Amino acid sequence: MSEPRTPPEPPHLPEASRATDWDLRKLRILKALSEHGTVTATAEALLMTPSAVSQQLTNLARQVGVPLLEAQGRRVRLTDAAHLVLRHAEAVFAQLERADAELAGYARGEAGEVRVGAFSTAVPALVVPAVRRLRQAAPGLEVRVREAEAAEAYELLAGGHVDLALSLAAHAPTARDPKFTRVPLLADPLDVALPSDHPLAAQAGLRLADLSGERWIFGGSGPWSEITRTACEAAGFVPEQAHSAAGWTAILSMVEAGMGVALVPRMAAQRAPGVVTRTLSPDQPLRHVVAAVRRGAEDGPALARVLRTLREAAEAYRSPYDGQT
Repeated sequence: MSEPRTPPEPPHLPEASRATDWDLRKLRILKALSEHGTVTATAEALLMTPSAVSQQLTNLARQVGVPLLEAQGRRVRLTDAAHLVLRHAEAVFAQLERADAELAGYARGEAGEVRVGAFSTAVPALVVPAVRRLRQAAPGLEVRVREAEAAEAYELLAGGHVDLALSLAAHAPTARDPKFTRVPLLADPLDVALPSDHPLAAQAGLRLADLSGERWIFGGSGPWSEITRTACEAAGFVPEQAHSAAGWTAILSMVEAGMGVALVPRMAAQRAPGVVTRTLSPDQPLRHVVAAVRRGAEDGPALARVLRTLREAAEAYRSPYDGQT
């Protein structure tokens, strides 16, 4: 009985390296050879010696495991395998060009994502105009907005849930807090809302102290209650709270009905029939709006771009009111 025959081994073929091991510099030399036609012309174009070009291409052939050049008289020509390699290399080069462009945009602050937490009246007055500017100037930069009260905004910032917080300075961490960098944006004037038939609605040079005997409408607690009380106390009186409301629509409706007067931040100003909004002079109360980021993050290109655009939006918001009394 004959012994089973051992099947013949397949012919040995050179083992090609993985594509991830390919050398981009050598691929660029191969590409240059395909464009310039000769080793000498390629060497001149790449500021190399002809022997260095030949050596690099020999190493590339060894790396990919297939011959890339064949002699044609005194010159060389690319093999079919070389053209196959180049087709894939061109796709790689194109993708690298796109990556370079995106990285350049990131470095200029034109790409990336920035998450913004902002209090309610800052969203339409500052954040939305800034986003509109950025959509024109840096469409690759995405801004995600989250409405949040002042205290919550800083909790979100400290916890890494937002990258930038907009708040009132009175409710922000101190400038010496080592966790944050604060950026002043603007001082928002507080105007007084009066019923249109109020005796003081047309009085020249209206002062906050002139309203000490009025019934006031403001929130029962929270930032706006503190701001109203603080402004009135600075003018020399404690406001009598007649009604409590948090939303500006509700507050202005009560003012229109003659139920009281209210301080209204200019950023939150809304047109309401039957309501007159007057600038207070000369003791114009202000609320200061600041932005804050985690300390050190302000150097990031995308975040720096958003901060710069918010400052531009704040300047544009402030300009129409400059010089008003």
